[in-house]
Amino acid sequence: MATLLVNTGKAVVTNYLNGGAATQPKYVAWGTGAGTTTATDTTLFTETGTRTSGTTTQQTTSTTNDTFQVVGTLTAGSSLTITNAGTFDASSSGNLFVKGDFTGVALNSGDSIQFTVKVQFS
Repeated sequence: MATLLVNTGKAVVTNYLNGGAATQPKYVAWGTGAGTTTATDTTLFTETGTRTSGTTTQQTTSTTNDTFQVVGTLTAGSSLTITNAGTFDASSSGNLFVKGDFTGVALNSGDSIQFTVKVQFS
């Protein structure tokens, strides 16, 4: 299993720091495909459903405000098994920021998962 700030996510950060018109990477999505996350990924493994706009905050992990956090809840419209999730800077398309893969979580229609995605800058 892997969770990474992917290369396109690093570009979102440096674009913002350089004064670019970056959009917050607050849109949470999930996927059902198999695979292991790598830094060069630009999409989820078989993204499904509609992205949700998460709530973003600064958190303290080791140093004051060193962690960017996004919390978002997705609800299954049918039975499926979720194997990966990530955040994007747009409600559709956009740039992948953080991606993680995990052992499949089987859901029935109407079941939800609340994702808390943290990126610590250390």
